[in-house]
Amino acid sequence: MNRYVVVYNHEEQYSLWPEGRDLPAGWTATDVASDRDACLAYIEGVWTDMRPKSLRAS
Repeated sequence: MNRYVVVYNHEEQYSLWPEGRDLPAGWTATDVASDRDACLAYIEGVWTDMRPKSLRAS
């Protein structure tokens, strides 16, 4: 089973990243690491407004 980490960037946009790999520049890992479906379910629950943070703030 492949495991992933939920990551987010400065615009509070979320994504999955393979567990154990170095994160790309500008992304931060959350404490959520699991299989793909569980990570996507977490993202669906927390990322309710798909607009970037800078757009939401304006």
